[in-house]
Amino acid sequence: MTHTYNVSGMTCSGCEAKVKSGLLKLPDVLSAEVSKDTGTATITMEKHISLPALQEALGGPGSKYQVTAAKHNETLEQTKSWLETYKPILLIFSYITIATILIQLGNQRFSGMQWMQHFMAGFFLVFSFFKMLNLQGFAESYAMYDVVAMKFRQWGYVYAVIELALGLAYLANFEPYLTNIATLAVMSISIIGVLRSVFNKQKIQCACLGAVFNLPMSTVTIIEDLLMILMSATMLILM
Repeated sequence: MTHTYNVSGMTCSGCEAKVKSGLLKLPDVLSAEVSKDTGTATITMEKHISLPALQEALGGPGSKYQVTAAKHNETLEQTKSWLETYKPILLIFSYITIATILIQLGNQRFSGMQWMQHFMAGFFLVFSFFKMLNLQGFAESYAMYDVVAMKFRQWGYVYAVIELALGLAYLANFEPYLTNIATLAVMSISIIGVLRSVFNKQKIQCACLGAVFNLPMSTVTIIEDLLMILMSATMLILM
């Protein structure tokens, strides 16, 4: 995508070069055309870059050079970028949710317990599938932030198998009490590394969908793990 931005503070060719150099250092910037005469910077990027990130590249909020959006709606572009980034997870959750609701529509009455059981079965089976596609890649990514995998690197391989086993257990309604206890324990440990990475603003890849998709670690990952924790805890309480 290509966007044109207003850049104030440029007074000479040296300013042009400095602004261009700063913008080109951003990882997702493919090219940048800067003009002091028009006070603009036309940037071609792989994905949308937020204004704060562009401003930081030019020296931060107190810099001589100030960047603002010229012709596009920044809020709209940020929303579109977020949806594009997390489209795989959003589609997976949508598919699982719709499929499990349709199962309930075939019953005489809606069962919240059974819906959660089927949802968690779908969640663990689908997510373990993507991890299994490149098990080594997942294990390496997981070891970058998970508290157990950082000390025991083989945990990534074990974790993928555990997810598969949990998915099958929920699908077969195998020992529901033990299955939910295991889920609560595993996901509670998993979320520790996720919380630490997000709060420390680490720029690392989320391994939730293995190494197939390059998803950034964010609050979306927290919500994903927290949902499994809440569902398993709820099912235990209702039992």
